[in-house]
Amino acid sequence: MAKPFRLTLYERDGCHLCEEARVLLDEMLGMHRYARVDIETDDDLVLRYGFRIPVIGLDGIDRLEAPITAPDLRALLSELGAGP
Repeated sequence: MAKPFRLTLYERDGCHLCEEARVLLDEMLGMHRYARVDIETDDDLVLRYGFRIPVIGLDGIDRLEAPITAPDLRALLSELGAGP
């Protein structure tokens, strides 16, 4: 059985790489199983992530950053027992 986890997608409006990451997450995990955070809403997040977005955080630790590929995301979800 998979243990509970908190997955977060750090993104920016109008970012095509963020859109691609969101589509992958929706397909592999489901749109309600992860949080989305627009870095533009917080100056500290803009400083932290700047042009590295999209970034996927797992339980508060950055695990994947642009470009996020299907094999990379599949491997992360497999670690969690949440893969497709």
